[in-house]
Amino acid sequence: MSNKSNQILKQAGILAMTGILCRIIGFIYKIPLTNIIGNRGNGYYELAYIVYSNVLLITSYSIPGAISKVMAERLAVNEYRNAQKVFHCSLIYVLIVGGAASAITFFVAPYFVAKETAAVLRVLCPTIFFSGILGVYRGYFQAHNTMVQSSISQIFEQIVNAVVSIGMAVFFVNLASGSDETTIAVNGAIGSAIGTGAGVLTALLFMLLVYRYNHSYIERKIKGDCTTNKEAYGTIFKVIMAMVTPIILSTFIYNLNSLLSAGIFKKVSSVINLYDENTATELYGVFSAKTVTLINVPIAIASALATTLLPNIAGTYALCGEKATSKKVNDSLKMLMIIVIPATFGMFIFAGPIMKFMYPKPGEWELAASLLRILCFDVIFISISTLSNAVLQALGQPKKTVINASIALVLQTIILVVLLVYTNLGIYALAVATVLYAIIMCILNRTTVLRYLSYKQNIMVTYVYPTIASLVMGAVSFSIYILLYKIYPSNRIDLIIAVAIAMVVYFAAIIKLGGISEEELRRLPKGYIIVSIAKKSKLIIG
Repeated sequence: MSNKSNQILKQAGILAMTGILCRIIGFIYKIPLTNIIGNRGNGYYELAYIVYSNVLLITSYSIPGAISKVMAERLAVNEYRNAQKVFHCSLIYVLIVGGAASAITFFVAPYFVAKETAAVLRVLCPTIFFSGILGVYRGYFQAHNTMVQSSISQIFEQIVNAVVSIGMAVFFVNLASGSDETTIAVNGAIGSAIGTGAGVLTALLFMLLVYRYNHSYIERKIKGDCTTNKEAYGTIFKVIMAMVTPIILSTFIYNLNSLLSAGIFKKVSSVINLYDENTATELYGVFSAKTVTLINVPIAIASALATTLLPNIAGTYALCGEKATSKKVNDSLKMLMIIVIPATFGMFIFAGPIMKFMYPKPGEWELAASLLRILCFDVIFISISTLSNAVLQALGQPKKTVINASIALVLQTIILVVLLVYTNLGIYALAVATVLYAIIMCILNRTTVLRYLSYKQNIMVTYVYPTIASLVMGAVSFSIYILLYKIYPSNRIDLIIAVAIAMVVYFAAIIKLGGISEEELRRLPKGYIIVSIAKKSKLIIG
């Protein structure tokens, strides 16, 4: 593989490690936060966050991917001046659209959601504006194939978010001391929302400083641009809108999936007398804040790989054609499965110990563990669909992702209603429907990608070997956990030891099976260290 391809994996590795670290921080700080604001407070925050996310995608979620693709296509042919125009146009776009979206959401919040959720949503509104600007700067550096700046900003964002969320939640809950449970829960959710805004603002300030530091280098590149193709700002705006609009629609439908599912769950539960409103809100808080937050940790790897691949595939497809692009997609999917398949098996096997580790109080972890055993399979299918989404966008087919997401949403909605009305699954129906949505998206996206890239995935190496290695890992590590628990019944210590052993066993099994080669190991971040350990352990001969 070329140095360019090696760089892609290394940049993806940086962003993936950052994504995992941020998800871990997010998951850990949710533990004390939940103790402070309760499941109902989590429910109010998560419901407000879903609406906020749907508004935010217009000004932020779609921007990094869109700007990185459009800029990468120009940087690939050394059109630095045109690339900078793309950056300027994107800033104008988010300043106008982000400002309008933030103001409109603030005023319509009470008419769109329940009054408890509206109070939390209004606190999140300024963050919509700042997130759009932050998205442009992250997309700018991603287009230059460097993920370090975005990675550091994400870490700062999450740390500040965690600290401020907990601090403000304590402050606002104490402020409502003596009030009813609903008021306390709303106040706690408001404190958490303030933390979200503080994190985004901190990340934005960091990215502004980084851009300012690199300004002289950027100016030299622009002055040295000798290309004769000078695009007008109007033309660039049209290109950005053509790229952004389908991504917005696709992401909107994906986020609408969460909002619609939550709404249907609460409404249908009330109509058929399954749960009252407060109980439904608390159950959704467990589902979203405790379980979905955890599965987002390994999914961060897929998001990182997709973010890195999008501008690279766009440039490769424009310069080198289908064959080189197919190889990148093939290699990326293989590396992704090597990571997410064992993560899925690990969460399924250790669902109970993990949730008991995080929420040790009796009665708090059992439901979350049961939901996790279902939702963990979402990791594999969401990861594949996330990667294929990026591929389709890079190939200039973002409209296809909109169509696929729409079909999946309709089918999932029907399935969820049927499961709630005609079965006794209750909250578990939401978990089953969520996984089925990911499976449908995965199938539709893969079918679509194969229309444009005629590549053949090695099924054994990509899926079978990681699955076999994961089964071996699960059998060995869980047996050790049970043995340790009988000798010294401390769930946390036993779990940590068992998980550490699980990683070593999987690492050894996948190498012995031939699921990953020495060359592929070296491409990973710090891969030479992994190879050195494998050789000393006689896992690799030579």
